[in-house]
Amino acid sequence: MDRNLYLLCFAMFVLVTTSSIYGLKFLGKGNYLLGFEWLIVTFSASNFLLFALGGVQFSYRISYFCDAFSRGFGIPVIALAGLMAVTHRYKPSILMDVLFFAGAIAGTIVLVAVDAVAQPKPYFYVAMWSAFSLYLAWFAWKLQSAGESLHAFGVFVVLLTAQAIACIYDFHTIPGDDAQHLTFFTLACLTWSFMCVELYYAYRALERAEKSAGSLAPMPALR
Repeated sequence: MDRNLYLLCFAMFVLVTTSSIYGLKFLGKGNYLLGFEWLIVTFSASNFLLFALGGVQFSYRISYFCDAFSRGFGIPVIALAGLMAVTHRYKPSILMDVLFFAGAIAGTIVLVAVDAVAQPKPYFYVAMWSAFSLYLAWFAWKLQSAGESLHAFGVFVVLLTAQAIACIYDFHTIPGDDAQHLTFFTLACLTWSFMCVELYYAYRALERAEKSAGSLAPMPALR
């Protein structure tokens, strides 16, 4: 393996590690939307790593499907709904969680199997991710308003880097990158790793801030 492939394998290992650790942490907090979406990223990166190391074509197809799932629906819809637990106190039922994932799977099947959507698909990915970025801007503002400036900055960095990856993915090539785009995928894996970690700690910070604000709210006057 050449140096760039070693770097890509390292970046994928980092993504597998971070997404699995923080996916399990979200599950432990009862946030199944974020928890299972992060674990889908783990599954995708694990299969891509198998493909990179051993050329396993079936693993590549699994990773391709999971990647389409996360780019089209998993992050822009499911993760956004999960983050709304601390920005809008949104608590979906188990049935609604199942419907989120079922709908996302159905949508992903259309994305990867229907020839008619092949041409507009890259624009769909960018549009969906751009909507998620707008939400992240709101999330960062909420953190800043709660006095969590460091995490507000971290979420803003997630916004910028992940949006850049989303825009480059199907439309541009990094100068000097090889035909397999190893440099791009290395940067993409590291960007998503940072996203998995930072969004967990930003979620926790805003959750603590919301609880603190609730505990300091004045008691209603007795009559």
